[in-house]
Amino acid sequence: MITEKDLKKVIEQVLLELNQATKPNKGIDENKVSAFSGSKILEDEMLHDITAVDLKQQVLVPNPENLTALLKMKATTPARIGVWRAGPRYMTETLLRFRADHAVAMDAVFTHVSEEFLKEMNLFSIKTKCVSKDQYLTRPDLGRKFDEEELDVIRKQCIKKPQVQVYISDGLSSTAIEANIRDILPAIMQGLEGYKVKVGTPFFVKYGRVPAMDVISETLEADVTCVLIGERPGLATGESMSAYMAYGARVNMPEARRTVVSNIHKGGTPAVEAGAHIAHILNMMLEKKASGLELKL
Repeated sequence: MITEKDLKKVIEQVLLELNQATKPNKGIDENKVSAFSGSKILEDEMLHDITAVDLKQQVLVPNPENLTALLKMKATTPARIGVWRAGPRYMTETLLRFRADHAVAMDAVFTHVSEEFLKEMNLFSIKTKCVSKDQYLTRPDLGRKFDEEELDVIRKQCIKKPQVQVYISDGLSSTAIEANIRDILPAIMQGLEGYKVKVGTPFFVKYGRVPAMDVISETLEADVTCVLIGERPGLATGESMSAYMAYGARVNMPEARRTVVSNIHKGGTPAVEAGAHIAHILNMMLEKKASGLELKL
């Protein structure tokens, strides 16, 4: 049977691993450990936010042979290099960080873009034929199609035959939309305005896949269509977004006709910088009447 003393020893070891600044001979204040239903609850001040640590600067390898080279290697990739081990297993901090980052990725997929955010950005909303997030994930084909009633909404509220139609879609990361659209959408609009391009009315598509842009392009008769969509999240970030663009997009067109700018987030290409670049590409598409492999950037 595990005794109270054994549990305290386990807790002390976990805290020592989580807090590298803690001295090995510093004990745990037993008054700050309480029992509840057979488990231990620690007061907030005893824990720190492990997700706030920059993995590219964190070194868990004890006495590395070449610390400078290790840090240089870690700076070039989001891969979890030099996480060390406890016997044959990951260290507690490494495992907890992995689970925390996995939870962020799960939240990015399964949460929804809030109505408050859409109101703030002055975006009206339509949705594809998917009726739920689960169906969106299991039926990609429905994320490319719309009921006629939904298309009637954009026919009524959007500018007809724009040179460029820009819209936003949740895709596989609603988190990415709320993290980037405030900066990237104004940057694109201002850039296109500077090129004297006729831009359509921005809006939001719920449960949207990339090829939904083809239906929208045909419906609004846009010369160029651009969708800003959440990327599939990974353990590095849940905030990454992409911009897919196409000249004269049509249903069932080859994927090679799409141009994409990806990895848009604060740790990749910043939203404002990406917005200016996307506006430049959209203007080039109009001038060259081409996109995808046919467009030489």
